[in-house]
Amino acid sequence: MKRLVIFDLDGTLVDTIADLAGATNYALVQLGLPTHSVQAIRSFVGNGINKLLERSLPESERTEAGVMRMREHFIPYYNVHNADLSQPYPGIVSLLNELQSRGVLLAVASNKYQAATEKIIARYFPEIDFVRVYGQRTDVPIKPNPAVVLEIMGHAGVERNEVLYVGDSGVDMQTGINAGVDTVGVSWGFRSRSELESFSPLAVIDSAEDLLGFV
Repeated sequence: MKRLVIFDLDGTLVDTIADLAGATNYALVQLGLPTHSVQAIRSFVGNGINKLLERSLPESERTEAGVMRMREHFIPYYNVHNADLSQPYPGIVSLLNELQSRGVLLAVASNKYQAATEKIIARYFPEIDFVRVYGQRTDVPIKPNPAVVLEIMGHAGVERNEVLYVGDSGVDMQTGINAGVDTVGVSWGFRSRSELESFSPLAVIDSAEDLLGFV
């Protein structure tokens, strides 16, 4: 039995792509640079905000300075607009409530920056008592480094075989592998089933309720 389930956020719990795309394109417009389709921006996410911004820039602008210029526009805009169009995926709220009612510990490990991670979780899941909600923090390496998963495990006081990590990308699957915990991929997120399956997770599920069978 799993005592702790750790979830990725973007593409796993909440469909955030429209708001991420809106903030990215807003920042690009402010800099006089070409924008991207939502589908293109979907392929840029997964490795933190700085990597999203870098990938959205023209190749000649993909410098640390270029990313910082984009951040100056992206962060204030996204702080205000990160819940305009985002919504939990179907069945997620019910799944979290069911797991909580069974006494399963729940946590979030995201590569989204900490303030936005906390805001989105508080906005959409106010009734869920997550043991930890962690986004990208300056003193912790981002996924697929397993540091955030190991930190949550230490706080929860669980062993590796008692943990399930759930995500929608190869970054998530590799994070679980690096942490030595079981992983489950979700097919409704930002990456393809084939990408998830290439990491040999326990399963790739097609609905939120399917996760109950692995807990």
